[in-house]
Amino acid sequence: MALRQADEAISEVYGRLGVAGLKPRYSMTLMFLADGPMTIRQLSYDCGVTHSAMSQTIAAMRQAALVETVPLASDARARVVALTEAGAATVPLLRAEWAATEMSIERLEDELPFSLSELGDLLLVALERRSFADRVMDVIDIPENQQ
Repeated sequence: MALRQADEAISEVYGRLGVAGLKPRYSMTLMFLADGPMTIRQLSYDCGVTHSAMSQTIAAMRQAALVETVPLASDARARVVALTEAGAATVPLLRAEWAATEMSIERLEDELPFSLSELGDLLLVALERRSFADRVMDVIDIPENQQ
C-alpha cells in the first residue's frame, strides 16, 4: 500500500510540475538511457524487472514519444532503445526529482522510530525465509467451486 501511495505521490509531483505523459515507472529507464541506447534485455537487468515488464514499459514510453527503437550501429539487424528529444529533455527533471525523493525519504525517516531501508531489509530477509505467495496460500479460503 505504501509503495502505491509513493508512486501516486511522484505522479502528483510530475503533474504539479506540468510534465505530461511521464510515469514514475519510466524514471529509472529514462535515466539509464541518458547514457546511450540499450537493449531491452540490458534495461530489464539494470532496472531489476522482467524482460516482459520492460517490454511493456518501453511500449508505453514509445507511445508517449519518450523513446524510440533504432537499429544497433554495429548490427542493423539488432534493435536498441534510445531516447527521443522529448525523452532526453525529461532527464534533468527526473534526476532532480530522484534526489528530492531520496532527501524526502531521509527526512521522513527522521520522523519515524526506525529506518525505512532497515525495515525493507528485514522484510526481504523474512520473505527469503518464506515467500509472500506461500504466506498467502497458508491463509487463503478458497471457495469450494474453485478447488
